Amino acid sequence: MSSFLIGLLSALVATNQPAAVSNFVARTTGVPVNVPNPGDPVEKEYRKLLELDDAAQEEVDKWIRDDTAFGEQGAGLAGSTLSARVEQRLKPVREAYEDFLRRHPDHARAHLAYGSFLHDIHDEEAGVEHWEKARELDPKNPAAWNNLANHYGHRSPVKKSFEYYAKAIELDPREPVYYQNFATTVFLFRKDAMEFYEIDEQQVFNKSLELYRQALKLDPNNFVLATDLAQTYYGIKPVRTDDALAAWEYALKVASNDTEREGVYLHLARFKLNARRFDEARKNIARVTNEVYAVLKNRLLRNLEKQENLAKGTNAPPPLSDK
Repeated sequence: MSSFLIGLLSALVATNQPAAVSNFVARTTGVPVNVPNPGDPVEKEYRKLLELDDAAQEEVDKWIRDDTAFGEQGAGLAGSTLSARVEQRLKPVREAYEDFLRRHPDHARAHLAYGSFLHDIHDEEAGVEHWEKARELDPKNPAAWNNLANHYGHRSPVKKSFEYYAKAIELDPREPVYYQNFATTVFLFRKDAMEFYEIDEQQVFNKSLELYRQALKLDPNNFVLATDLAQTYYGIKPVRTDDALAAWEYALKVASNDTEREGVYLHLARFKLNARRFDEARKNIARVTNEVYAVLKNRLLRNLEKQENLAKGTNAPPPLSDK
């Protein structure tokens, strides 16, 4: 057993468990952690508030899924009827949050949770206000910085999101989601990143890829994260074929089922086709048997035949394959 786990177990059996765990993690990792006392009455009330929120959200999600299924059979509710029902179900949750925060206005985690609730129900401006309040009350909570960075990445100012993601990572360098969100925003808003960091586009690509790699290093078996990294190469020009193939090969290694693996084979085939490695592309395509990929598979086969015919008549590089 590692010394870290031994120390953590010792903290867990201490008399003042929350303080012991917090102090141990801070000493060992350098990351401050506030561990609430589960016996505190305010903490108990806060936990019940989160349970109320989770239960309501879960029920609403089920209603939406069921209505979608009924709608496909011509029996769904009218949009206004479902919206009214959802609003009525979530109303007591909103009231509970507001009541709690009236009595505990300095509870940073409640502001953070309420901000997420408001964001989920599309009251984004109010949600941001509570996230900002959470950040002011507890500036060492990385989740508040990350949530605000997500918002500014979508709603602007985008450059502010770069600062906030960096702060979230500074506060918790072990959370892969922060790196992943940061990487995606840098890649999507390349012009802003070029201006903010005073670098060129290729360096922006490199920065985004490095952030993805950091996330994957922390969560190496995350297939979605691996494919996010690999997908990035579709937007990079000139094409980095070898790097792209390596990224898709890694995604193939961490895929958990045949459907995921066959999807990766198609991506590998695309890049190999673009690199005029026709035999290898054909082998990848041949490994795809799932009907869900039939359209994409046939399209790639047509492109493969077209590119091979072009290659026979010219030495010029072929055009990019379809994406």
